[in-house]
Amino acid sequence: MVSRIIFISILSIIYSFSIHAQDENSDPSKFQQLFIPSDTLNKKRLWALTGTGLAGYTGVVVALDRVWYSQYPRSKFHFFNDMGEWNDMDKMGHLYTSYLECRTATEMYRWTGLDRKKSAYVGFGLATLFQTTLETLDAFSEEWGWSWGDVAFNTAGGLVYLGQDLTWQEQRIQLKLSSWRRSLDNEITVVSNDGTQITSLVDRRNSLYGTNIGQILLKDYNALTIWASVNVSSFMKNKDSRFPKWLNLSIGYGAENIYGGFENEWTDEESGARFMLDPEEFPRYRQIYLSFDVDLTKIPVKNRFLKSILAGLNLLKIPAPAVEFNTLGKVKLHPFYF
Repeated sequence: MVSRIIFISILSIIYSFSIHAQDENSDPSKFQQLFIPSDTLNKKRLWALTGTGLAGYTGVVVALDRVWYSQYPRSKFHFFNDMGEWNDMDKMGHLYTSYLECRTATEMYRWTGLDRKKSAYVGFGLATLFQTTLETLDAFSEEWGWSWGDVAFNTAGGLVYLGQDLTWQEQRIQLKLSSWRRSLDNEITVVSNDGTQITSLVDRRNSLYGTNIGQILLKDYNALTIWASVNVSSFMKNKDSRFPKWLNLSIGYGAENIYGGFENEWTDEESGARFMLDPEEFPRYRQIYLSFDVDLTKIPVKNRFLKSILAGLNLLKIPAPAVEFNTLGKVKLHPFYF
């Protein structure tokens, strides 16, 4: 999940900067004109983008195979039912990543002058191709396998973008993410099943999800929330309404107390000791959030460089108050949530 999101997020930010590279009130230079979408099909751009994309796709797949998948035992093609694993936070990651891939590829092909509908279909096809390739690599690894759940969420993510683009010619519902690692008491210890080893919950979290900002933002399932950010004004019939065009309502999905795939049980790689968290003390549960958000692309600014910054930041949901409903049957108010 992490490699996919990092790769596509970089593409999205590159796209946002290229689209808004110049100030609207200035005459574009030849260099700036390079970043402006063509009004008609530019075959040079089309072939250049396709060739570059093919080379990049090949390079990423080969690199992942050699650097990541080669570290694990190979196997014959096999299936793996991982629905419910990580409380399905990884599935939400597939949904989000595919959405970004489809959006980025679509906008890149619009830059070539390819018409809107064809660009959208090409974007969906490329997102599907990339995700299916990664799923195939999983299928030949003993560690994972071909997951129909992954395929379903990959497809759904692309369709979220494609369906809106074909229906409304805009993204009224955008997928975003937020992530905030809650503090843990360093004194929380876990004793191995045989009583011979002791570790801390902080150590388990750090070894599982990492410690740097990038890992926490994209990988920590206890910290990550995936949002559907709905632009309210775009659904209003009265386009002259004074309702802020930048104000969104968001529905988020998260999980808590996730320290293992299906259960909070793990084996220490060095000692071989088995550890398990008390399910009564650390119950695994799912969360639904309701909150406000801002569509940063609808803030009325003229400077294209500033627009590019806002477009890049629009991948994230802004911090805001939120109401949490969880599967423990509790309702919580978060005055500040990210």
